[in-house]
Amino acid sequence: MQLYTYYRSSAAYRVRIALNLKNLDYTSVPVHLVKDGGQHRHPDYLVKNPQGLVPMLEHGKQVLTQSLAIIEYLDEVYPKIPLLPDSPLERARVRSIAQSIACDIHPLNNLRVLRYLASDVGLDEDKKSTWYRHWIDAGFSALEKEFTSSARAGQYCFGDAPGLADCCLVPQIYNANRFDVNMQAYPTLSRINQACLELDAFRNAAPEAQADAD
Repeated sequence: MQLYTYYRSSAAYRVRIALNLKNLDYTSVPVHLVKDGGQHRHPDYLVKNPQGLVPMLEHGKQVLTQSLAIIEYLDEVYPKIPLLPDSPLERARVRSIAQSIACDIHPLNNLRVLRYLASDVGLDEDKKSTWYRHWIDAGFSALEKEFTSSARAGQYCFGDAPGLADCCLVPQIYNANRFDVNMQAYPTLSRINQACLELDAFRNAAPEAQADAD
């Protein structure tokens, strides 16, 4: 397997965690989103991935895109260390947590959006950071309430084994810390994040641990 990745991409970070949790061997292929005008825009990359995004996973002759789709594919093909619960209802609840991060929080704050806010909308750094923190706080506030009102959260997002939701939460908290979000307002999320970071699977997937980190 080859994972086309950018060290600071939250979506690629999710997949790196999932691969590590499942103890799967893979080769990282760096795709820098800033250098050379953005290597994800180069014609040779767009031939493989017309979306022009990371991550992209090559598994044999198959090409997969979109982080949650990749992770669920890995979970089905390599079920030995599951990232989703057995029950359909519980799987839906875990997917709900994961999608609240990957679909509702992250897209408003990814690199494409931040660049657009600066270059086309004309926001300065302070206003851009205010935008970022606003949407993080909106999403994290809802998640914190959900976790504290439910008995389903254990040591991790769902019970006492890390899974799909944790693969999404940790990269989002990493970004929140980069933009000085006050994580003291989210003690449950912070506790889960700390539990995850005690595992090699999460630490080895971190941006600073990647060969293309700069």
